[in-house]
Formats: sequence, structure tokens, C-alpha cells
Amino acid sequence: MTNVFDRLIGQDALAADLRAAATSARLVAARLAETDDGAVSMFSGDPVDELPVGVRESMSHAWLFTGPPGSGRSVAATAFAAALECQADEVGCGECRACTTVMGGTHGDVRHIVPDGLTISVKQIRDIVALSARRPTTGRWQIVVVEDADRLTEQGANALLKAVEEPPERTIFLLCAPSVSPEDIAITLRSRCRHAPLTAPTSEQIAAVLIERDGIDEESARWAASVSGGHVGRAKHLATDSSARAQRDQALSLARAATRDSTAFAAADKLVKTATEAAAAIGDEVDAAETEELMTALGAGGTGKGTARPPRGTAGVIKELEKRQKSRRTRIMRDVLDRALVDLAALFRDALAVSLGARVTMMHPDKEHDVVTPMADYATPEKLLNCIEAVLECREVLEMNVKPKFAVGAMVVRLGDQLKR
Repeated sequence: MTNVFDRLIGQDALAADLRAAATSARLVAARLAETDDGAVSMFSGDPVDELPVGVRESMSHAWLFTGPPGSGRSVAATAFAAALECQADEVGCGECRACTTVMGGTHGDVRHIVPDGLTISVKQIRDIVALSARRPTTGRWQIVVVEDADRLTEQGANALLKAVEEPPERTIFLLCAPSVSPEDIAITLRSRCRHAPLTAPTSEQIAAVLIERDGIDEESARWAASVSGGHVGRAKHLATDSSARAQRDQALSLARAATRDSTAFAAADKLVKTATEAAAAIGDEVDAAETEELMTALGAGGTGKGTARPPRGTAGVIKELEKRQKSRRTRIMRDVLDRALVDLAALFRDALAVSLGARVTMMHPDKEHDVVTPMADYATPEKLLNCIEAVLECREVLEMNVKPKFAVGAMVVRLGDQLKR
């Protein structure tokens, strides 16, 4: 892959729109550079009004990238940011310094906002917005990429709204959210952004990427693509990590375990424990690097007198880092658990489709004969639908910060009521 838009798997139409917008943005930036100091709005004022018809219409100061998990929302936003900063003749060449630094996350004028924990706080937004109000240092624009914008707190969304309503002259905001639903993004924010919808790539497209880009053998690539739910990253994870495959099997086994009291709650506890351990493994690696970096910045670990420990008065800084790390582990654990619940809901959906004779693509084609078909014969469509609703409700209550052990336990009880005879 060379051009940055080649990373958008199965999103050819959107890539063309983004390429056209980035091309228009170059003309806007060039016109702004002709003014005394560029102190005009990016899309208003006489210098910009003189641009050719269609240029201003194809570009916006705020974008909203939406799509299901795995569709590549943040990848699309980052690729667009690279194209906006690209210095080569080919928009988004993927080879110039601007493209490589943006894609690598090191460009000085492109900032990413990601949740430190369960949410994106108002402080994170205010800090980034203040930085983005400055003039670009090396690029054409100051660009703010808000990943997981659906995790904005109400105060954070309001702070971001104010910045989007009155954007600095050379700042572009790129927001990523699952959908345009008010549950995912505030209506006021949505109305001020140009919408860039993404769709989940097909299993064939995902398999091709795994084979050609990652060098995964064809059989493993096609299997992983068929059970990934349209998620490129997860397909690669399933194809290369045996623990990921084991976690998926464990989640799907909950459907059978729920039919017996002797296995139901043990399976539920094991599912939560596995998610907790997975989050701990991820968190340990990230936390260690963060802690070491902070301690070094505070002067600990040196060889001189008084450098064996951090100086006095820094306990609050260390405690704040530990608080953020704990919150992040909670978020990771719930994300891992949510992925398992999505797999489980998809299993019941496959059984419901078979029970009703619907001709749809299986979400778990490898389980069709030994799990899905027997389940469709065992339970009525009504009971299978109730099982899906039980899983989805469990996902909802987890978002309300209900303890995972209680949420999954309650779900297992509901599944058992539907599946026991």
C-alpha cells in the first residue's frame, strides 16, 4: 500500500470524496497564505469566496466519521488528516514526511483525543482545543482527531461544540463515532459536521488484506475474515493469536452452558475473569512504559544525590496517573467483554435466521453444523429472539457501570429461562 487511502478497505466511494476534499483544502490553504497573515476563517471571507465553484462545498472544518466497529473510522480520519497535510503532488501520497508522520502519530500539527478511561473528559477537550487554536508549525492545518467521540462527557461535548461553532482559521476537527444516533453523538455536534459514513468490508476484502498485506496463509485468512464480523483488526488477531480464538470459543460456549444450572454461573464467571485477565495483560505493558516515563520526568531513578525517588510534592501527579491507568483497565476489560457479548448475540442471530429459513450470511459459519443448526431445532424463534435481547440488555447495563459479574450473571439467568426444557 502506498497512498494513505489504500488503507480504507472496501471504502472506495468515501476515499474518492476525501481525496477531492483534501485537494480542495489545498486551494483553500493556498488562498489563505496569500492574505497578510491568514487571519480569516477557512471557509468565509473575501479571499476564500473567490475560490472556484465547488471548492468550498467539498471541504468542511468539521467531519464526522461513522461506521460499525472494525469499519476503520479512525483509520479513515487519520488517512484524511495525512492527505490534508501531504506535501507531494499526489494527494495523500503516503511517502512524504507529512504523510508518514501523520500515519505514525508523530506529526506536530495533528492531535488525537482518545479516552484515558471510560470517557473523554472536558479537560482533555479544553487542553487540545487550546493547542489547536495556534497556527500550524509545519503543516497547512491544525487537525484534531477525536476517536470514540461517543465517549465524550456532556461537558466535553459542549466544550468541543463551542470550538466547532467558532473554529480557528486553520483548524479542522475530525470526529469518529459508531453512528449519527443521538446516543452516540450529540445532535448539535452532528449538525455542524460533514458526515462521512463507512460500511463494514466484506469477508472477501478482509481476507485479501490479510493474505496480501500481512502474509497470513489463505485458509487461516479466509476463516478469520468469515468470523470477524467485518472487523479487519479482529480478523488479523484471530488468525494470528490462539488466545483470541480461545476467548471467542469461550464466549460462544456460554449458550450451551446456560442450559444447565451446574455450568451456567461457572461459565459466566470464567467469561468475566478472562476479560479481566486480558485487560490486565494489555494494561501492564502500557502502564509500565507510562510510569517509567513519568518517574524519569520527575527525576527518579537517577544516579545523583536525592534522585532515588521522586521529589516531594509529586505524589499527586503519580496518584493521578494511577487513577487514569485504573480507569483505562476498566475500559479495556469492558471492551473485551463487549466483544464477547457481540459474538454471543451473533450466534443466537444465526440460529434465529436458520429457524426462520432466512437466507443471510452466517456470522459464525464455522459453528453452523455443530451449534447453530441444533440450537435452531432446539429453541423456538421467540425464545431465540429473547436470548438476543438478553445479551443486548447486558451490553446496555454494562455501559451504565453495572459490575460485570452481576450483569453477566443476570444475563445467564435469562438465557437459562429461555433455553432450559
